Amino acid sequence: MTSRSATYNERVRPWYLYILQCRDNSFYVGITTNINLRIQKHNSGKGSRYVYSKRPVKLMFLESYKTESEARKREIQIKGWTRRKKQLLIEGRLLSDFSS
Repeated sequence: MTSRSATYNERVRPWYLYILQCRDNSFYVGITTNINLRIQKHNSGKGSRYVYSKRPVKLMFLESYKTESEARKREIQIKGWTRRKKQLLIEGRLLSDFSS
């Protein structure tokens, strides 16, 4: 593989916004390009300080974005939501668009 191909592959790799449910039933919102590896890191204690003492975690929700910027904006938006609103999104009773 040439370096040009590697650069192209990095650009087209999707970004994922995810919501995890922790052992204490709290939610954790994050972004990644490799959801399986990220969940593995969270469950091994190497993912984030917040999740470290709340393991194991379970994937509850996933959205895909073309760019890190889009995923980050959505992450910030959802982190500002109440627990109830996050729960509605997970349950599919809240549209998963950018409405507040």
